[in-house]
Amino acid sequence: MRYWLFKSEPSTWSWDDQRAKGDAGEEWDGVRNYQARNFMREMELGDRGFFYHSQKEKAIVGTVEVIAKAHPDSSTDDDRWECVDIKALETAQTPVTLDEIKSDPRLSEMVLIKNSRLSVQPVSAEEWRVICGLAGLPL
Repeated sequence: MRYWLFKSEPSTWSWDDQRAKGDAGEEWDGVRNYQARNFMREMELGDRGFFYHSQKEKAIVGTVEVIAKAHPDSSTDDDRWECVDIKALETAQTPVTLDEIKSDPRLSEMVLIKNSRLSVQPVSAEEWRVICGLAGLPL
């Protein structure tokens, strides 16, 4: 299993929106960055991810599961763009803010810190473990 981080502007698609989709989940559509698209192409069923609210909140607020491998993005007719489907799993007991992540030396190599604009990014197993601990999330 691999781990990922999915960034969303809560005014566009929030954690509450994702949770409302239940087990059916939702396409992670609208990604128009080749590196982020390529990361989605690497995803396997059952991979886990953090759901991150960007903009003002800048915090990890929950975990998701990949429930459909990369497929054409239904929000465009351009066949260059693909997406995966995800479903909400757990809500963070304590959201983990970007400031907390930046100040924790165990997380100093996170892609979130080094390439903060990337909307879909990998997370190492150790980073997953640390953040789940900080957020009160099950491993």
